[in-house]
Order: sequence, then C-alpha cells, then structure tokens
Amino acid sequence: MPRQPTSPSESFVQSISKVPTGIAGLDELTQGGLPAGRPTLVCGAAGSGKTMLAAEFLVRGASQFREPGVFMLFEETAAELTENMRSLGFDLAKLQRQKKIAIDFVRVERSEIEETGEYDLEGLFIRLGHAVDRIGAKRVVLDTIEALFAGVSNHAILRAELRRLFRWLKDRGLTAVITGERGESSFTRYGLEEYVADCVILLDQRIANQISTRRLRVVKYRGSAHGTNEYPFLIGTNGISVLPITSLALLHTASHERVPTGIPGLDQMLGGLGFYRGSSVLISGAPGTGKSSVAASFADAACARGERALLFSYEESRSQLLRNMQSIGLDLQHWIDKGLLHVEATRPTLHGLEQHLVHMYDLVRAFKPDVVAVDPISNLTAGGDDAGLQLTLMRLIDFLKTSNATAMFTTLTPDGGPQAVASSEVGVSSLMDSWLLLTNLAYNGERTRTLQVLKSRGMAHSNQVREFTFSDEGVGLVDVYLHGDQVLTGTARIAHEARFQAATDLRGRDHARRMRDLANRRKALDAQIASLLLEADERAGEVEFAIARETFEAEGIAARVRDIAQARAAPPPKVTKRSKSGGA
Repeated sequence: MPRQPTSPSESFVQSISKVPTGIAGLDELTQGGLPAGRPTLVCGAAGSGKTMLAAEFLVRGASQFREPGVFMLFEETAAELTENMRSLGFDLAKLQRQKKIAIDFVRVERSEIEETGEYDLEGLFIRLGHAVDRIGAKRVVLDTIEALFAGVSNHAILRAELRRLFRWLKDRGLTAVITGERGESSFTRYGLEEYVADCVILLDQRIANQISTRRLRVVKYRGSAHGTNEYPFLIGTNGISVLPITSLALLHTASHERVPTGIPGLDQMLGGLGFYRGSSVLISGAPGTGKSSVAASFADAACARGERALLFSYEESRSQLLRNMQSIGLDLQHWIDKGLLHVEATRPTLHGLEQHLVHMYDLVRAFKPDVVAVDPISNLTAGGDDAGLQLTLMRLIDFLKTSNATAMFTTLTPDGGPQAVASSEVGVSSLMDSWLLLTNLAYNGERTRTLQVLKSRGMAHSNQVREFTFSDEGVGLVDVYLHGDQVLTGTARIAHEARFQAATDLRGRDHARRMRDLANRRKALDAQIASLLLEADERAGEVEFAIARETFEAEGIAARVRDIAQARAAPPPKVTKRSKSGGA
C-alpha cells in the first residue's frame, strides 16, 4: 500500500512527475529532470548548444531509460544530425534501426506557406502522431520552432497555433523539448513560447579573454524547485556536461584516516601522520620555492603505498616534469609504467575554466585516483578573474571530497616575502583544509627556502618556520636551529654549526689534556706514595731490628745480672779440719 502524504506541500511535490534527462549535472540542477508529459523550451543564440542538448535528451532516454523518442527537424536533415551526433559518441543510425529513435526532417518553405493560405499545424500533428505511434515514443524534440513559423506574420495565428501545439503535446502525455532562437528583448524571437512552456532553459555562449564559455540557466520550472543561477556547461566527447552542484551542499563524509605527505619532516610538523584523507591542501609560494617538488613528492608517496595519483601540470610538459623530478631522486616514470600515476600536462589557455574543470572530472572518474595534485591553480586564469577561478575550484574541491580523493593545489605568489601571504591564494585559502606557505629568505648574500604551516584543520600542527632543502634523496626539512633568540638558516646555520663544532672539538681536546695531566699527576703521586711506603717499610725494618737488638742486649744484661745475683747469694764453702795424725 503506498504511503500517504503527511502534508499538503509533500502532496504537491509528489504530484510533480519528472523525467531524467541523463545529462550530467542537468538532472541535479532540476532536482530530477524535466517535467514529465509537459513541454520544455530550450532557447539560446546560434552555437549555444540547443540542438545538442535536445538530441542528447532523446539519446539518453532511448538508451538508458527505455523511452523511445521522435526527433523532428526543420533546419538540418537527418543525415546531418546523425553525423553531428556521431562526434559526441552517439550512434543515431543504430538507434533508428532498433526503433528506439525516429528522425523526421520537415522541409518548411516560406513561399509554400504563403501560397497555401491560412497557416495550420494539423498536418504536423498527423505526421508527428504517426511517428510517435510507430515506435511508441515517450519523448519528442522539435528543432527549431522559428523555422516552423517562419512564414507566419499574424501574431494572433501564431499565438493560437503555439497553444495548440503545446496542448497537443500535453494531451498525448509526451515529454517534449522544443528549441528556439534567442530574441533581442525576450528569451525567444516571438516572446510567446516562454509563457506557454512549463519549463524554460536558457543557453548562452560568451567570449571572455578570447576564450569561449557556455552557460545554462533554468529561467522557470512550474511546480518544482530548481537552481536559478547560471551554471557552466560543455559539449565534449561524452556529450553535454553541466557542472554538478549537489556537492555544494557539503554532505561529504570526513575521513579520520591520515595520509603521509612523502616528506618526513613535514609529517612531523603535522603531528607525525600527515594530512587527512579526502582533505584539500594549498601550497602557496613564490617562484623557485619548491611547490612542484612538494606536489610531486606527495604523488610519489601515494604511488609507493600502492595508491593511484593524478597530477595536472600547467607549467611543464610531461617529459620536462619527469626529468626535473629525477634531480631530487623522484622516479615518476616508474609509477607511470606501473599504471599508478597519470600526468596530464596542458597549457592553461587551451580551454576555459569550465572546460578544464569538466576535463578534470572526466579524468578523475576514469582514473579513480586516491591523490590529485594541480600545479598551479593560479595559471588557470590569465585575466585575473579570481571570482570565476574561486567558483571553479570550489566545485572541483567539493567534487574531489565526494570522491574521497586527497587534493593538493599549488599557487604562485609574488616574490615579496611574508607581506604577500594575504594575496597568495586567489581567494581560495578559506576553502582549504590545510595551507602551507613556502618562502625565499634573502640573508647574508643568499636565498634560503623555508616552509611553514599556516593552518591545518582538525589536527595539531607546528607553528615553526622550517628550512626547506633539496638533495638526491628528495625533499627534506632541516630541524629548527636556534642561536639565542634567533633561528639560523642556510650558510648562517652552517657557519654557526661549524664554529660550534670547532669549539666543541677544542673543548674536547682541552678536556683530554686536563685528563692526561691529572692521570700523570696521579701516577706521579702514586709513585711518590710508593717510594714513601718503601722508605717507611725500610725505616720500619731498621726500627724493628734496633728494637730486637736492644731487646736482645737487654735480655743479655738481665741474664748476667741474674747470674751475678745468684752468684752473690750462694753460702760460703765449708772448711774441713785435718786430723792431727794426718797431714803435715
């Protein structure tokens, strides 16, 4: 059971049926396509693309939406239309054989109309109705209506027949596209068709700075909301492309994944992880600061991760870019051979901004890159049309965000130092998620490249100014070198490092000398101590010997004293008396 509308406004919107045109961007602009079963007037000056739009409306309907169509021509023959549409890749002859499209050329001669008398479209209705019934057509194109009414001078008849034509198409339920030439003071030559048609689309072709651009505007659309601004469109090899506007609603999803830049020092300045995937990065700087090298390093790093990279070069040819990048150790030809890198090198003046943008869209859709680099965007406009460039880049940035492609844009700034920052980005810095500034600093007779991160949304980033160098190993950033309250770069840093290293070596040698003197003194003291110890040992031996001798002598004296004492303490010997008879 179908859902019932919940409000009168919703019921009104649901009652409006639309038919998709299949034309890139136009269905987005009209929020679904052209009004079903109603006539749409496509008006514009000669060469604005009316016939091409109408023909593609039929071809897309027959090939993509299974809605056969009738193309009724009043100015060019069927063979001429078939040949013209073949240049856009549409095979009308094949669709005619498949009975998906019927082409009818109606020759209208003013003299014949005058001879016939009162003008009447009844014969046209019969002829058109027969073609519609023959293939079961749902779509009809009439090209152009001025040729149909070329011999009618009576405005009353013209008005009546126009209303009859539009009413006949509505009664048959045919979704019709009617082309008309632009009038001097109205949208069409007669100024009547725009009032009768339910939808009016105005095509315009203009020349600015010797470059042709086409614009499309929906003047009115009964019963439906639609974009009311002018929108660029192109007629390319794949048909008509109206620049899409849905991405301007800012509905893309923000990724939390980080993408390395290919420059380790720059990754450190961005928290060690690089940019967010799907973000937009602006590299601005004066000539010779290394913008192209940063963009090439970014693309090279993506290819090294196995991702696809698309590089647009508007200053150098492909071979020149490959040669120059080899001088800093980047072999981009290797990635081209592997199919991971595509370099698109063209002159900015080859096309207008819109055609460049559509060409970028086509390449991105076909190549499906993970990384896109545009070098430089400032060359896309030669006349200083910053407003047009800003609109173009806004659409490109939003398109790449919806494609989840990380984009890097470079832009040229005047070589005037930091004061050129404010005018360095042709009005697009506010659209960028990250902004890097490369500068040349002239000091002590030399130029030094520096890099700083002016902004990087959603991540912590360094506020330091880092020296930027090139070598055979690629692009590098030198660590910040402070001397007092100053940051030294270039030869000033090298000279100070040399002086500091010399002073460090001198201090090292002085310390080594002092340590040797201390060691020698210690050895001398150790020798002196050993000599003193030896002398002390000798003196101790002599003392011990003297003490032993004295002890020995003392003991000998004591022994003699004891002997004498003992001798004196003994009793006298007894005298034995002799007998008188014995002895003499």
